[in-house]
Order: sequence, then structure tokens, then C-alpha cells
Amino acid sequence: MTVTEYFTRLQGKRVLVLGLGVSNRPLVRLLLRFGIDVTGCDLTPREKLDPEVLELERLGAKLHLGDDYLTGISGDVAFRTPGLHPEKPELAALRAAGTKITSEMEAFFEVCPCQIIGVTGSDGKTTTSTLISEILKHAGHRVWTGGNIGTPLLDQAEHMTPDDLVVLELSSFQLMDLRHSCHIAVVTNLAPNHLDVHRDMAEYIDAKKHIFTRQTAQDVLILNADNTITAGFAPEAAGEVRMFSRQTVPAHGASFRDGVIRRDGVPVVRQDEIKIPGLHNVENYMAAILAVGDSVSDENIRYVAKHFGGVEHRIELVRVKDGVSYYNDSIASSPSRTIAGLRSFRKKVILIAGGYDKHIPYDVLGPKIVQHVKLLICTGATGEKIAQATENAENYRENMPEILRIDDFYEAIRTAARRAEAGDVVLLSPASAAFDKFKNFMVRGAEFKKTVMEL
Repeated sequence: MTVTEYFTRLQGKRVLVLGLGVSNRPLVRLLLRFGIDVTGCDLTPREKLDPEVLELERLGAKLHLGDDYLTGISGDVAFRTPGLHPEKPELAALRAAGTKITSEMEAFFEVCPCQIIGVTGSDGKTTTSTLISEILKHAGHRVWTGGNIGTPLLDQAEHMTPDDLVVLELSSFQLMDLRHSCHIAVVTNLAPNHLDVHRDMAEYIDAKKHIFTRQTAQDVLILNADNTITAGFAPEAAGEVRMFSRQTVPAHGASFRDGVIRRDGVPVVRQDEIKIPGLHNVENYMAAILAVGDSVSDENIRYVAKHFGGVEHRIELVRVKDGVSYYNDSIASSPSRTIAGLRSFRKKVILIAGGYDKHIPYDVLGPKIVQHVKLLICTGATGEKIAQATENAENYRENMPEILRIDDFYEAIRTAARRAEAGDVVLLSPASAAFDKFKNFMVRGAEFKKTVMEL
């Protein structure tokens, strides 16, 4: 189905767009372009709307705003924003009244004319998606990259051709009720995350599975063999399964031995050729290598390995001042992500951690902090949980590491700078979401970088 055919079918219908965040704004513009009656519903009160949403109203969209944005509404079709749980009572009521519930991502799958490579997981999604894109681009392919990475692609679909490739980063929220799967699906790893939105871990895992549950025998599923949950997906796959592992040598897949990544036993790239640090990035490269398959040469992979400097907010070197290196890992919104960040450094670091509470356990983080951190500065809503997880760790000894509790984010950074000595690493890796103090992890990372540059 083409974009024109999809939106022509909506003409004459009353359409609701539930949530006016980044992914749904181009959708509203498309609906208006095709002359469709559209109402945008959003929690944000009118006085706090940004100019882009007010521009949608000027173009013809009706707005339903504020705390009751999901009440008193009706329509033929409703597009759900990713963060809105599909089983929320108000959505169930719409469904019962005959409203078809869909999403911007669902619509994109309907109209996309080319092969889709999808990436999901608890950690490593963005870097892996970007690596796949960069390798394919360097090999001469025309690639569109989007989804949870921050770029909606629905309004770009009419410019795509069957020979193009799409790389989509997909969150559990986008996958929850998705009725399509990717031609090539990558699951980087799974660990407890987003349990403030998902009812339990089982629902979170189930959402992630949607990336492959509708695949055919011609499709490919790429899994982390070292992660118990993802490895367990293999028997459910309809198509080819490729595994990657740092601990074993999969029969068909990627392995890491003696500092070298191998695909089906053949050396592809050495770790010392990879510009971005950390064993977790070795895993990201293994996943990317399996995703691009035989469509690129090993030379293309090695070129990207040597030149790709990483994605912003992901163990990003911000500055070296007075011999102290400051790294922004604001993307780390879970313990597993922070653990991966800590493992990237050969010496103990000064860690700034804490943020919004997603109701996930921190027990696993404590022992790793003891092992990799010389000074822990806890901040935000989860700061005390992280401090207690560290103090309760079996390998903890008094003041090893020293723990400071500083609620003010900016003061935490300045304190880290005062305490740091030449040769130290100061790492922002919160193991928590940003919403207690910031709009998102990008704003948090930007504020960290701004404060560091002002030191």
C-alpha cells in the first residue's frame, strides 16, 4: 500500500492522534494534507504547548488538551503515542465503542516499500541501529534510519524505493501492539526496564518479541546468545536464526576470541580497530555484522569501526580539563546500561548516578559499583536506592567507594570536578531515566555537557 492509498482510505473518517510528541507531529501534518478531520489529544495544557503544536492547530487540527485529554473523545481511528499503554482504560473504552486503535509505527509498516531491519533490546539499540546504517551507507546502499532513535519515517515513506533499506530502532512501547515484524530483527539483550509502564517483566518481554513473531521463513532473527532471555527466543523463530556471543562460538553467527570478532569463524574486525570503547560495543558490532550479512564487505565494516566515534550521550567524551576526562553516558537509564559503561574504563571512575524511578531493582548494580568506582555521587529520585544497593553489596567495605548523596544535579557535577584529580574519569551514567528533573535523557546529557564546559 502506498502512502497516498493509506491516507485516502482515512478520508471522511474522524481521526484522533493521542499524544503530540515527536513521532506524531509529522503524522498530523500528513492527515491534514489529505483533508482528514483530525483531533490531537495531549496531556500538556495549552499554556505550555510549544510553537510546533500550535502551528498544527493553525493548519486545521483540533486540540483536546490537559489532564482529561483522553476523556470525552470519540473517533473512527485513533493513533496511539508509544508511551500510552494499549490497555489503558480510556483506550479500552474507545475500542469498545468501535474505534480502531493503531499507531504511527503501524502505519509506517503498512506503507514502507522496502526491507526493514529492526533493532530492539534493553541496551545498545541506538548504537547498533546506527552502526548498521553507517556500514550499509558506506557500502553504497540508500538507507533510512528512524523510529525510537528520534526520527519518524512515516512522512518520508513516499520518497523510498524498493531498493532502499530502512533501519528502525524499536522500543517496547512501539512494539506492544504492533501487528508487523521486521524482515531482519535484532534483539541486543533484555533486562528489567520500564517497569513503571509495563505491568510486569513478562509483558515487557512479550512486547519485545513482537519484532519477530510475525516473521516468515524468509526472514532473519539475530539474538544475543549470552543473554538467557534472548537466547530463549530462538525456538520461536519462523526464519533463520543467527546468534552472537562473547562467551561461546555459535554454530551460525558471530563470536569474539583473542580480541577479534569473527563471523562464522572468519575474522572480520579486531577490537583494537574499533574506535568506540567497551566490550558492550563489541557486542553491538557483532549484532550489526550479522544484520548486514553478506550485503557488505569486511572492508566496509572495518572502515566504520575505525572512523565511527559513537552516538551522542553514549559514553561521549565531553572534555578533558586539568587531566580529568568527563564522559556523558546520559542514555544509561538502567543498571545494565551503567554496568556496561563502567566496564568500558580500565580504572576506577567517579560516578554520578540517579534519576527517575522506573521501579526496577538495583541489587545487581551495587557490586559492580564497588568493583569499578572510587567515588559514587548519588542524585535524583533513585539516588538513595543506588547508594543502598552499593552499601548492601557483598564486596562493599566502608568508604570503598566513598558515597556522597547530593540531590542537586548541577552541584553533583561540580562536586565531582572538585574531588577529581589528574588522570581521573568523571562519568555521568545514571542507571535511571531523566524524568525526575529533565524532559528526557538528551536534555540531561546536554545540561551535563554545558555544566562541564563551564567548569
